Amino acid sequence: MPLVQVTMVEGRTPAQKRALMEKLTDAVVETLGAKRETVRVILYEVPKAHWGVGGVSKAEQDAARGEGP
Repeated sequence: MPLVQVTMVEGRTPAQKRALMEKLTDAVVETLGAKRETVRVILYEVPKAHWGVGGVSKAEQDAARGEGP
């Protein structure tokens, strides 16, 4: 039972997350020959305030660029 785990910053739409899960499942089936029904995908969404790049949170970076929360 292959398990794919993805950690990403929050903010994607449900449609984007569904498409990601579908494409990841397709990739596992194609590359490993796994049965589709055995593939598991877990998406972990991290709040922007908890995702740091260069010592600054993604929320702070977005605010500095004038982007919304």
